[in-house]
Amino acid sequence: MAQRDYYEVLGVKKGASVDEIKRAYRKLAVKYHPDKNPGDKQAEERFKEINEAYAVLSDPKKKEQFDQFGSTNFHQKFSQEDIFRGFNVDDMFRDQGFGTDDIFSRIFGDALRRQRGGGHGRMAVRGEDFSMEIQVTFREAYDGAEKRVAFMRDGAREELSVKIPAGIESGAKLRVAGRGGAGRMGGNSGDLYLTVTVGADPLFTREGADLVLNHEVKFSQAVLGGYIEVPTMSGAKRIKIPASIQAGTKVRLKGLGFPLVGEQARGDMYVRIAVHVPEKLSHRQRELVEQLAAEGL
Repeated sequence: MAQRDYYEVLGVKKGASVDEIKRAYRKLAVKYHPDKNPGDKQAEERFKEINEAYAVLSDPKKKEQFDQFGSTNFHQKFSQEDIFRGFNVDDMFRDQGFGTDDIFSRIFGDALRRQRGGGHGRMAVRGEDFSMEIQVTFREAYDGAEKRVAFMRDGAREELSVKIPAGIESGAKLRVAGRGGAGRMGGNSGDLYLTVTVGADPLFTREGADLVLNHEVKFSQAVLGGYIEVPTMSGAKRIKIPASIQAGTKVRLKGLGFPLVGEQARGDMYVRIAVHVPEKLSHRQRELVEQLAAEGL
């Protein structure tokens, strides 16, 4: 099915009330119901499209996700089983004199049949979602990794490998479909959600997709400029700092930050300059500093 805008499908504006959405759905669903259009494949497709739209827009949580992500991204995140989970309009159609026992299962197939408990009036019950935390290192978050995860599921210990996408941040959630609690009456299993915590690094800090490195330079380097060597996540790099650089100035190394999850782009790395002040001076160094002071430096 083409990924049309659900508001457009029902002929209502975004922001329409619950009653407006319900009235629009009822009118269209009755018009295109297969019992009124026997053998009409176009009407059947329209009926299917109308019910999918209503399954989302009549559910506050699904509607919020659709409004937030838009049609394309919503369909990347939600399968048809997700969309029709908990959807039941049998009473509405019975009030109109239509049968419902086989219509939805025939049109939507196994996905909806499982949700409706086999098409015999029983409501399938989806299994419970499980949640747990997963720790990854700074390096694993930068490069991506595979982690083994062990958890208890319905009284038994299970293990699985989870792919950690490069660029992931603390607080991100990874969904493992079907690894939650078992469903009842033909319902689907729940999902396993892993909340990611990224460990700290002794050298680098992270600001979104950017890396920041605090690096000290000598007073003479800050005044005269020149080349210095700094560590990066991909090895040491020689960079140039300009003369008279001020403490706190950031030097940008383009494209050496974290990758953006699911994209080709990367963040940048910034070297934040600090000027080293020695705790002790030799006699000669002190004389030179005093001379500089005498010259107004």
